[in-house]
Amino acid sequence: MDAQDKNFKRFLIIWLGQLMSAVGSGLTAFALGVFVFQKTQSATSFSLIILFSLIILFSFLPSFFLLPFGGVLADRFDRKKMMIIGDLGAITGLVFILLVMLSGSIKLWHIYIGVALSSIFAAIQIPAYKAAVTDLVSEELYSRASGLIQLAGSAQYLISPIVAGFLISFFDIKLVLIIDIITFLIAVTAVLIIKKQDVVRQKHEKQEFFHDMADSFRYLLSQKGVLWLVLLTSMVCFYIGLLQSLFSPMMLTLTNSKTLGIALSISATGMLVSSMFIGILGIKKSKVFILSWSLALAGLFYALMGLFTAVALIIVFCFLFFSTLPFVNTSLEVLIRSNVDNAKQGRIWSMVYAISQAGYILAFGSAGFLADHLFNPLFYSGGALNQTVGQIIGTGQGRGIGFLFVISGLLVSILALIIGRVKKIGALELKTLG
Repeated sequence: MDAQDKNFKRFLIIWLGQLMSAVGSGLTAFALGVFVFQKTQSATSFSLIILFSLIILFSFLPSFFLLPFGGVLADRFDRKKMMIIGDLGAITGLVFILLVMLSGSIKLWHIYIGVALSSIFAAIQIPAYKAAVTDLVSEELYSRASGLIQLAGSAQYLISPIVAGFLISFFDIKLVLIIDIITFLIAVTAVLIIKKQDVVRQKHEKQEFFHDMADSFRYLLSQKGVLWLVLLTSMVCFYIGLLQSLFSPMMLTLTNSKTLGIALSISATGMLVSSMFIGILGIKKSKVFILSWSLALAGLFYALMGLFTAVALIIVFCFLFFSTLPFVNTSLEVLIRSNVDNAKQGRIWSMVYAISQAGYILAFGSAGFLADHLFNPLFYSGGALNQTVGQIIGTGQGRGIGFLFVISGLLVSILALIIGRVKKIGALELKTLG
């Protein structure tokens, strides 16, 4: 038990560094979104929704293609070193944007390049971090560790929007970028603190790099339950990606950017509370059951967000939506982590992220088109649904996005119930109970 406590304390050191880094990244994400909005709100040649979607797309796309390589690196080399390389590399994108801003000639494509550079190194950091958790934490503490990881993730939604809103109101956006750079350095320092106390790694046979990648694909295909879980999760990620991409544009048709920041922070307290609960107590009941029903509830609250135009009601349902996500993510992580060999954790986590991110990439790439050219026009004057569905959810700018949310939320709930009934996924529970 002493060894477990010592290793969990080492995990906590790394986690604290990642918590600071998550807050910093949240500051930059929010500040860049507002920056783009302010620079383009008077332009007529580009859709603001598409510009929002492009920023998110460029932050995901490079890591999507490079994650399989990052996973192999995480299994072939020291995982903590890979985390350090990933965090240090992510700084390059921020420095690029900062330098261009200092030159006074910032363009939108500069921002796209900067976030893409950071995304490249995320492909190294993400699988290394996920696999390092398995190195440090015993199986009994997987759910607690996952809850804390969700807590760090919620911080960028809870703390970052309020802080970023304050900073960009009184200071220049360059200060936000500098703070984000510092938080990455803090994360690197946290890993260095425990580097000398690293656990003994299992030696792997030397194989060709691409042989390792092919082997990881074969391994995932052999794990039918994990594969089914990941594929269905990817479909869910598509609908959540639409929410992530279109929530701010929808809210900005109803309120201002300051209220949006406050709304995101209040809503994210749901994720904070649930993450703290899981981080302290863990999840002892059936992970498949928790995953299925918490995801079904998430879909319901997602649909209700699109049904109303009252900002207060949207915030309530967004709060409830966020409160379900830690249960979804923790159950998913424990089921995968408990059913994958530690020696292959880096590669499998990279593929899990890559497959699930395929849903996000598709969502971010199509969100602008779906909103501007398909759903929003349905609720304009003379639109096909203006006099029918529009009488229930409202008409005009942004209500097409609301209707898209209603449909997406209901489909998420249906997928959640399917996940709970797939026998191969249910079989994964045996190892978590064993």
